[in-house]
Amino acid sequence: MQALIRHARSFHQHAAERPEEFTRLADGQRPQALFITCSDSRVVPSLITGARPGELFELRTAGQAVPRYRAVRPSGEAATIEYAVQVLGVRDIVVGHSYCGAVRARIDGAPLGHAPAVRDWLRQAVQPGLPDRGDPDLAEAVQRHVLTQMDRLREYPCIRDRTGPDDVRLHGWFYDLPTGRVLAHQQRPDSFLPL
Repeated sequence: MQALIRHARSFHQHAAERPEEFTRLADGQRPQALFITCSDSRVVPSLITGARPGELFELRTAGQAVPRYRAVRPSGEAATIEYAVQVLGVRDIVVGHSYCGAVRARIDGAPLGHAPAVRDWLRQAVQPGLPDRGDPDLAEAVQRHVLTQMDRLREYPCIRDRTGPDDVRLHGWFYDLPTGRVLAHQQRPDSFLPL
């Protein structure tokens, strides 16, 4: 923690070296994309994409889960998605994930009695759509989970009702931790292929 504190203490020096960039950031944000991913500390959207401050609007949840849209009981996740699309005008949404402990917990049936909020969230939000054959491959299960979250996003009115040139484009990504490769879902041939 001390290294993080030291960096935070000196961060203002970076702002002093690039005053025009930080002044622009203070004037408001115009992100290029909403990046929805897990809270996993190993997945860093700006590192993966090379985004500068102000270029990505991020939503991070346990298991990179997008809850089903409920108008009568909106969630913080729903508010973030709606804000990105309706207020900030984001037209691209990346749903990206990697080797996921939440999906692994669902595959393994981990009881998580000592973490009831995690257990209940996973039961509600993480349904990886496991392969039909024997021992499921974690990467494949996570990729299916990404597609499930994209389907849930399509149910959100702010996305569903956007048609024509103002369409919101959804991108499903899988980040392979050991290699650093990013795979993107392609509808044809319905698989994740290198970007």
